[in-house]
Amino acid sequence: MAVAAFKELFNSEFHGSKRMETKPSRKRRVFVQTETGSVLGIELDRSDNARTVKRKLQIALNVPIEERSLIFWDVVLKNDLSTVRNDSPLLLIRNFIRRSSSTPCLAPTGKDIQQRDQSGPIEILVCSDHISRIKKLVRKIVEAMKIGIDPIPVCGGLGGAYYFRNSQGANCAIVKPTDEEPYAPNNPKGFIGKALGQPGLKRSVRVGETGFREVAAYLLDYDHFANVPSTALVKVTHSIFNVNDGVNGKKQQERKEFSKIASLQQFIPHDFDASDYGTSSFPVAALHKIGILDIRIVNTDRHAGNLLVRKSDRGGGLN
Repeated sequence: MAVAAFKELFNSEFHGSKRMETKPSRKRRVFVQTETGSVLGIELDRSDNARTVKRKLQIALNVPIEERSLIFWDVVLKNDLSTVRNDSPLLLIRNFIRRSSSTPCLAPTGKDIQQRDQSGPIEILVCSDHISRIKKLVRKIVEAMKIGIDPIPVCGGLGGAYYFRNSQGANCAIVKPTDEEPYAPNNPKGFIGKALGQPGLKRSVRVGETGFREVAAYLLDYDHFANVPSTALVKVTHSIFNVNDGVNGKKQQERKEFSKIASLQQFIPHDFDASDYGTSSFPVAALHKIGILDIRIVNTDRHAGNLLVRKSDRGGGLN
């Protein structure tokens, strides 16, 4: 994930994990995250609106602003930024709003109105050539949500994660919002204190980067060599997600729908993880494949908890 800060544009500098300001300011700071993984910290002037912010992003990222929309919660920001709080995460994504038939510009229905996101509850942003698998998975989740089967939080781990279910109520995917990772601003388990893009639990992995790394691991697992579950980067909208109120990490009481960039990974049914058995119990070939993948992707976070094990139907062995 690329992380950038531009002094000339945003009047701030990032040195390591500390943010240096040239002078005290009451400006609001926001973090804009793109579908490609870039995170940019921006200080908002009182005169700033969505258009001026997008203009800064256009210069920084070299993307046409006519082709992108800024999203806060599940609302497309048109002009007014008064609802955007300090240290809020914003999304910059490709447009999904109706276009004029005669120009490439957006065709708003009124002056300076805020339109709701019309892209659906889950939008696939980055996936592999086998996108049909992910599309099928997303369809199952959306169908379940329509009949009231909502996701449920995952209790374990340090970051925010959610089981998304199918119409039968069975877990079929795990969704991990990038802004709920350990130390991220909206972590639901109290592990906060850093901004997106700063060094995280390991200095080599920045806050907000884990989801992109999971997608990269799936893309690099050619021909399903190491059996990495189907994974995609998505924009997902739901009220289950956590948003902290301020820097102290206090959760908001009011439930609202929020749009977030997240990794969506197929849930693999399993009996236990590798910590329940000794290493001699596992097939050597399977372990070698995982080790080869970890070397290729420079994975330094392999442990027994992320090695899932199923009992074999043949001979009582393990898979």
